Amino acid sequence: MSFVTPDPFTTRPEIDGTFGVVASTHWIATAVGMGVLERGGNAFDAGVATAFVLQVVEPHLNGPGGDVPVILHDVRVGHPQVVCGQGPAPRAATIAHLRDDLGLDLVPGTGLLAPCVPGTFDAYMLILRDHGTWRLADVLEAAIGYARDGFPLVERVSATIATVEGLFREHWPSSAATYLKEGGVPAPGTLFTNPVLAETYARIVREAAGGTREQEIERARRIWSQGFVAEAIDAFCRGEPVMDVTGRPHRGLLTGADMAAWQASVEAPVGYEYGRYTVLKAGPWTQGLATLQQLALLKGFYLDRLDPAGPDFIHLQVECAKLAFADRDTFYGDPDFVAVPVETLLSDAYNAERRTLVGDTASLEQRPGTIPGFGKALDARVSSGARTAVGASGAGEPTVGKIEATVPPDDARAGVVRGDTVHFDIIDRHGNMIAATPSGGWLQSSPVIPALGFCLGTRAQMFVLDEAHPAALAPGKRPRSTLSPTMALRDGQPYLAWGSPGGDQQDQWIPQFFLRHVHAGMNLQAAIDAPAWHTEHFPSSFWPRTARPGVVVVENRISAGTIAELRRRGHVVEIGSDWSEGRLTAASRDGRRLRAAANPRGMQGYAAGR
Repeated sequence: MSFVTPDPFTTRPEIDGTFGVVASTHWIATAVGMGVLERGGNAFDAGVATAFVLQVVEPHLNGPGGDVPVILHDVRVGHPQVVCGQGPAPRAATIAHLRDDLGLDLVPGTGLLAPCVPGTFDAYMLILRDHGTWRLADVLEAAIGYARDGFPLVERVSATIATVEGLFREHWPSSAATYLKEGGVPAPGTLFTNPVLAETYARIVREAAGGTREQEIERARRIWSQGFVAEAIDAFCRGEPVMDVTGRPHRGLLTGADMAAWQASVEAPVGYEYGRYTVLKAGPWTQGLATLQQLALLKGFYLDRLDPAGPDFIHLQVECAKLAFADRDTFYGDPDFVAVPVETLLSDAYNAERRTLVGDTASLEQRPGTIPGFGKALDARVSSGARTAVGASGAGEPTVGKIEATVPPDDARAGVVRGDTVHFDIIDRHGNMIAATPSGGWLQSSPVIPALGFCLGTRAQMFVLDEAHPAALAPGKRPRSTLSPTMALRDGQPYLAWGSPGGDQQDQWIPQFFLRHVHAGMNLQAAIDAPAWHTEHFPSSFWPRTARPGVVVVENRISAGTIAELRRRGHVVEIGSDWSEGRLTAASRDGRRLRAAANPRGMQGYAAGR
């Protein structure tokens, strides 16, 4: 390679050890995960404990009512696996009901029409049963403690609550009771408690107690899907209609029968060979293939000689992302319901043809590929303004970091980096690895269920109300999710686990990190710290699902010369603050050496290990 970063400074050290490493989007969750490893738990015990704590300390980004895909490598199994914690649409969620009966053209981004079956709890129980060693009470102890006794609110939680304060007070009183307990928005740093959520998990532990570890876990799964949790969800959805982003109240569609009919599942990942590496993703019910498609396109360019923050590198990655995401919006969907041409999308012949579309100037068109017998193009709703994060209605993706406009007055206002999610990566001394991207059920998605202390998710907003589209809404079908953990083998051995919150940005920041690590030789922390960007060219997965053709949002650390050159090539460049793009975490294993790193942006992600 001819380009190696000349600046050895990183915002924090790359963690390096042999015992175990944990990286997550919140320092408390990282400390809890590391504590599990120190007390003899394996990576899967630590992962489940970390995940439950993230539900408590980042309630604006994920919750028990949400969803999660997981990629893991258990040394006893010998190969990576995907755990699907993405629940499907309820039986009553039909296009005929939403489009024809209710007159909607999109699934709302808030309220009770958009929940799928909550998937996180059952996925974590499956992982704990099949791969962990700890008992149920042990992995839930920290989450129960923080929910009961309090944790310091980060600024973004307070800001999110402030944004939807009016909605809570006027329409969602149960959420006001949970998040406005002292009569106003809790200030950053407040020791915040959620005693109802603590009691929900404590009750599950009590009712599941007895017998073997596996028997307790199976009992907990039944309590969740058929016991008091499912009963409370069923009653809440059948109750009073709830105001949503349409401006009209709607009653929920999710039932206890939907909860009882679903369980998390295990499937093989989809892989793509990139030099020494095999990059692994979940199937086309997520957008993860978009990373693999970008790699398949970029493999045809000589990237080793390029500055990873220079105009050539950024232009190539952005243009390949546009092509990959155009295919996402045309071909991806739940493979249990629709045929997705994965082999063709990753084939050399298809990508050689697609690669010819990458020219010297920015494309302003949506250009999906053509594969006879597959897919349907998605109509793009073009927005003239910047995308909002969480609005007063609660719609949108939760804010990760605000981008402050520094563009000239005649340019469009800079957007907002939007993230919907949390993430963690863990590797133990045995070589077990787990990467997970939990999301949904965030505090602004729908009203808190008073009996449970959490709200339902809104992942169904990613369905399309068009029967002919691969991502069409259908009962029992998984939405085409943005959630996208990643794992890579190197020379056939499990090597790297990484991911990022960020909705549609996830599979832009994920390949950027990988390319900086592989082609520029950056270590994990340097590859996370490096200046980053994203494009908003294609339709957002979140309501109101608009596109901003040609827009590229870059951090202000990208040089003025690079920005000028990108604009000369036709990119509509918007400039954010210095540290505004991405919330990546990563962990790697090279023989006995374990390494980890976490994003400094937002000042809450952290990595630990020894």
